[in-house]
Amino acid sequence: MASRTATELVHPERGELRFTTVLAALSDPVRLAIVARLAEAGGELACTTFALPVSKSTQSGHFKTLREAGVIRQRDEGTRRLNGLRRDDLDARFPGLLDLAVQQGREALAHP
Repeated sequence: MASRTATELVHPERGELRFTTVLAALSDPVRLAIVARLAEAGGELACTTFALPVSKSTQSGHFKTLREAGVIRQRDEGTRRLNGLRRDDLDARFPGLLDLAVQQGREALAHP
């Protein structure tokens, strides 16, 4: 039986965060909804807890985009992948940007 190997999760360092990359990641309503939900939770959430109107593979792509841009941090815990906002890093690099994204994400959730 083949064992499952963990995928290495690459996260940019704080100093590597780029404004245009973060903005591009936040330009999609589904990704904004993910950001708003994580902000509301105030901690980590498993990928499976998001009720998104997209397929599982598309959902995975959205999480990957957010992670690679530096918006979220992901870690594996058993069979679950947990997601959390990188609020400290984003607030340090781009003050106020995450708050605007969360506000827009809440509006996207309220008016799909």
